[in-house]
Amino acid sequence: MCWQIVPFPVLPIGRCIHEETNKKIRSTENQAGSTRFGACQIGGASESSVPGIATELRRSIDDFVCWYCSEPRLSFNKTVVTRYRIHLEDKLLAPGTINVRLAAVRRLAYEAADTGLLSPDLAAGIRRVKGAKKLGMRLGNWLTVDEARSLWQLPNTHTVKGKRDRAILAVLLGCGLRRKELIDLTLDHIQRHEDHWAIVDLVGKGGHIRTVPMPEWVKRTIDDWLTVAEITQGKILRCVCRTGVVWGTKITEKVVWHVVKEYAGRLGVSKLAPHDLRRSCARLCHDSGGELEQIQFRLGHVSVQTTEKYLGCKQRFRHAVNDRLGIEPIA
Repeated sequence: MCWQIVPFPVLPIGRCIHEETNKKIRSTENQAGSTRFGACQIGGASESSVPGIATELRRSIDDFVCWYCSEPRLSFNKTVVTRYRIHLEDKLLAPGTINVRLAAVRRLAYEAADTGLLSPDLAAGIRRVKGAKKLGMRLGNWLTVDEARSLWQLPNTHTVKGKRDRAILAVLLGCGLRRKELIDLTLDHIQRHEDHWAIVDLVGKGGHIRTVPMPEWVKRTIDDWLTVAEITQGKILRCVCRTGVVWGTKITEKVVWHVVKEYAGRLGVSKLAPHDLRRSCARLCHDSGGELEQIQFRLGHVSVQTTEKYLGCKQRFRHAVNDRLGIEPIA
């Protein structure tokens, strides 16, 4: 009995997936109204500016194709996708990451069946592959009031890089932006509304648009950076070389990551990520009397349950329930 190796139709299916991505982007453009997004084109064109849609889809599909082509396989079916899920679990990836990768593969099968490259029965079997179960919830990091104040005031204000780094930390802690939202921040976003500074029409995750209030001290920190960098238009944050010369038109997310890691190390806080500053902003707003609904609007969450996770409402360590059990040693 001779088995026939069925080649995986990578390019036709890939084109179908990216055409579907273009449809999503155009749909988002229509919903956004005046806000325009760049189109994602396969074959060598521009990246989409819609956060997380085209980039994540492309990355997930590319990872699956690389794994699929690493060794001969019989066909693109439910068994192969199940083995891919086991492969992802062996890499100790988070359940959320695994489910995102599998969702892209399911979409791949759907588009392949829709264009006649895959039988509907095989596509239905692939869509029935179960995702990874998420047991429990990972604990994030939150800064106290003193730690947060010390962190954003650590950069040296006598240097150009220090002024930029202080502006980065101030916006992350004071406004609770994501890294992608921070690097895409422009001068046109900062406007005066109801006698208060705000980041207007900020395009966040999933193309959701929101307006974020900006505290006065954050605005002053940004103004100090803009003055020394002589920036009058375009992106607010720029690269700074070792000699203190400002260059380029924007920074990357990795620059934000390195800035947070650098000053967190000086502060003595280990394993602090930029997203932890977003969590800290949410908790500090809540501890100062902020309403849960307003915090949800500020962070741009669709579900209030996500906001509750950011606040750490489910578990507290400052006054833990097992601190006073009555069996402590008598001093």
